[in-house]
Amino acid sequence: MTTIIKADNPADFLTLVPRMLGFRPARSLVAIPFAGTRSLGAMRFDLPQSDVEAAAATCLGLVCRIPDASAVAWVVYTDEPFAPHRDDGLPHRDLIAAIERCSDACGIRLHDALCVAPDAWGSYLDSACPQAGWSLAELGDPDEEIDDHPLVAALPAVDPADVSTLATALTSLDAAIRVLCGGLPESGFGRAASEAAVARVDPQALAAATALDDLPMFFEEALRDDDGSFRPYDSALLAWCFARPMLRDVALSQWCLGFDAGDDVLDAQLRSQGGEEYPSHLALHMWGEGERPDPDRLRAAITTVTRVASLTTGEARAGALATAAWMSWALGRSTLAASYARLAVDAVPAYGLAEIVLAFTQAGHLPDWAFRRSPA
Repeated sequence: MTTIIKADNPADFLTLVPRMLGFRPARSLVAIPFAGTRSLGAMRFDLPQSDVEAAAATCLGLVCRIPDASAVAWVVYTDEPFAPHRDDGLPHRDLIAAIERCSDACGIRLHDALCVAPDAWGSYLDSACPQAGWSLAELGDPDEEIDDHPLVAALPAVDPADVSTLATALTSLDAAIRVLCGGLPESGFGRAASEAAVARVDPQALAAATALDDLPMFFEEALRDDDGSFRPYDSALLAWCFARPMLRDVALSQWCLGFDAGDDVLDAQLRSQGGEEYPSHLALHMWGEGERPDPDRLRAAITTVTRVASLTTGEARAGALATAAWMSWALGRSTLAASYARLAVDAVPAYGLAEIVLAFTQAGHLPDWAFRRSPA
């Protein structure tokens, strides 16, 4: 994200930081890189509990990956009050001192270093800052609603009756697809239940299964379905696909890069089943390389898949949550991505894509496009 910061003083600047992030940070270190007077976005890190030198080096290392970054403003959000630190200065001064040393070594100018505590705010670089800090009243209304991008995964509330309805639809759909395709490997939804349902295949399930004839079109229509209404068999087919990594990856690629990408990946998946080598360029985005995804498509897709996750269990739930985790990571929201990934692992231990996302976030690995300026 590129934003022109128009702030007359540090207090004005601090009122803008939550708006840039889309949420109010807590127990966080926030970096706002600049190219001249233009902000190049914002990065949030967990406030380190130990080894501030390593934390500072990691944070500055990520900033240095931004080609145009020449300066950084840092903001510490802490639960520690000013009062106990009057003799030593502001809370977490050791962290800011480590950041100053790393900034000097990297040639990145320290634009400002600010602290927001429960009882006051202040600047580490302002010698005129009172020992008790400045009044939080200068930072505006703390109750203003701006939490558009939470840090912890929260699935939408659903009616328990809808959960039961979807489970029935999913069993019927699984049976219908087995009949149409002449038998498939064990699905994870219960072979006995599916075989029993074959005796009388639900016509609605058969109709829903025909969407597999043009899977990219089905995924595109699911992306456009933003009214939040519950369509049991549409949701069941999405859940059925999420339980199968090959089909889930088609949806993920398409929602990430567009309709044609879904076609290409599906074709490549089918060819690889026949023994052909899978084209490596089609997998670049999974590791955070290549073309920047469309953020609007990803946000719409997260809404869709989290709704499915809230209605399902097992492989379908894990697949939906892992997809939400990867897309959150692709948007640069690593903390939220890790939260979704942990929910996926709770549903199915050692679930592949979720484990990959957790490895990315634990290593501080962000997609390459997160460090490139968005086109105008």
